[in-house]
Parts: sequence; structure tokens; C-alpha cells
Amino acid sequence: MKKILIIEDDLNIATLEKDYLEIEGYDVDIVHTGLKGLQMGRAGQYDLILIDVMLPEMNGYEIVRALRDELDIPLFLVTAKDSDIDKIRGLGIGADDYITKPFSPSELVARVKAHIKRYDKFHEKQLGDKSSQEISVGLLNIDIGGHKVFYNNEHIHLSSKEFDVLVLLASHPDRVFSKEDIYDQIWGVDFYGDIGTVAVHVKKIREKLGIKKSSSPLIETLWGVGYRLNSH
Repeated sequence: MKKILIIEDDLNIATLEKDYLEIEGYDVDIVHTGLKGLQMGRAGQYDLILIDVMLPEMNGYEIVRALRDELDIPLFLVTAKDSDIDKIRGLGIGADDYITKPFSPSELVARVKAHIKRYDKFHEKQLGDKSSQEISVGLLNIDIGGHKVFYNNEHIHLSSKEFDVLVLLASHPDRVFSKEDIYDQIWGVDFYGDIGTVAVHVKKIREKLGIKKSSSPLIETLWGVGYRLNSH
């Protein structure tokens, strides 16, 4: 049974989320403060964590930032803030998705199911495909089985979705992927979200790799077309 942690200080919202997720067969824990949520997230073997942004003691952004360095499971922000800046901030620090209050419980469940399905499918494929356990492109080395990325011999920490995007691009060097291609393969065609998240994740990958603009960038943007990871 898949386990989900809800970090939410509003008892009514937390109970609503728990009830709908349990109907779908998930094992759900609830915690109401940020610090306790961080502790449980680190200690528990969860498949997905729902995190409210506005929490006592520690906000949702801080929790995502702390957990992302340790966990590669889907981290899902629940927020009353619906501005693009807030959404980009959440995705930029490692959240895999966000949903804005008030929300439809059925939409929340659909998104949770989509994330867990995509996560399981992607990692099952990685484990099953022995030929792609390691990928090397120039200074970039990816240990898929160990979920590790090295660039110029430096270990780079990526979120689960950043890792998935980079693996997709590196598995097909010199091939151009449109935003739609990347979105469909990483998030899924049945996923409820914003295709703009692809650009946010590519930007964060570049920043974390420390790649500066050059005449021959590792990950190249072809305006109006998509992205390409160059082999040299």
C-alpha cells in the first residue's frame, strides 16, 4: 500500500484530503506543524508528501528545500497563493507540482495518482533497462541506478523531476525535444498541470550544473522548437 504524508495545519482540509486519498486505497498520515512534518518526512517511508505552504514553525518552501536534498519522491505543494511567481518559486526549489486552494478533492486525487504512477513507471523502467544504468555525455555522468548526477566530477543534487528531465535529454543526445514531448514523457499526458514547468526545470538543471552561456551549451534552447542536450 502506498503511503502519503499530509503536512497541513488546517484540520478540515487535512481531513478532507485524507478521506479522499484513503478511499483510493492510500495509507495516509497527517501532521499539523512544519517542523514535525519535516521530521516525519525524513523518518517515514512515504511515496508522496503533500505540503501546505503556510505552516507554523516552518513554511512549505523550507520543507521542500530541506527534503529535496534527501528524498527523490514527489513533493506536492498545496497553496492559497496562485501567482506565477509563487508557483515558479515552488517548482524552482524542488516541488514536483502545486495545487491552489480552494481545490477539487477529485483533482487532488487525480494529480496524486498521476505523480505516483509516473514515478513508479519511470523508476521501474530504469531498473529494468540494464543498458542505461549509466549515461555519459562529455563532462556529464549519470548513475541512474544510484540516482546520482556528476558534472565535471562534481556531484550535483537534482530533484526527482529535474533528474528525470536530464535523463531523458541525456539518453538521446543531439535530439530536439519540444516542451510538449518532455511534459508528456515526464509528467504524463493525463497530468493536470502547466507546461511552463518544463522551462522552470530546465533552468534549474542548468543552474545546478553551473553551466554558463556559451556558443556550445550542454543544454541548448532552440527557440520555438524545444531543447537539445549536445554531445559536444
